Amino acid sequence: MSARRIAVVSAGLSNPSSTRMLADKLAAAAIADLAGRDVTASVDTFELREYAHDITNNLLTGFAPPALETMINTVVSADALIVVTPIFSTSYSGLFKSFIDVLDPDALNGMPVLIGANAGTARHSLAIDYAIRPLFAYLHVEAVPTGVFAASSDWGAKADDVKPLSARIERGARELADAIARRSVATGLDPLDPESYLGKGGSFGHLLGGLTGE
Repeated sequence: MSARRIAVVSAGLSNPSSTRMLADKLAAAAIADLAGRDVTASVDTFELREYAHDITNNLLTGFAPPALETMINTVVSADALIVVTPIFSTSYSGLFKSFIDVLDPDALNGMPVLIGANAGTARHSLAIDYAIRPLFAYLHVEAVPTGVFAASSDWGAKADDVKPLSARIERGARELADAIARRSVATGLDPLDPESYLGKGGSFGHLLGGLTGE
């Protein structure tokens, strides 16, 4: 059984928050889907509000305080990422964007990402596609096709009966699990070791076979 690690970033400002609740449900669904594929996965969850001052200091000085640096390293080294932001003024929150701004633009290159968002009304549901998805396209991530949006009504008795939140969560999680399962595990080989580009058992003799008489 192979193991994977998922980083979860929640940009909710309150405690508790519906943003964190959505993030937890997405992570749980992804873990469950991977388990069905005989893939174990662990989750590291981060609340951006706990790093708000460090993020601001990073923006002002260009240097990440130790706690933020550790968090960033954990996020960028994960096998996949789940991000959830509240929608303010028809777009992602300022704290969420500030966190993205302190990341190296190439740090998430190729990483599978599941995007989530929540707001008070379903009128903001398109924010994932017109605001958040382009942001992650710039970072060259592998954003899964389904973005999961939750309005306040999705948590209550008047939830959408046609396409309920639980179904959207399961679909997004399944797509993320698909992307994780496809992604090869980093081998940790020395980049100067011939095996890293010639495969197991490779050597300079194989690379220079014509010169060695092989």
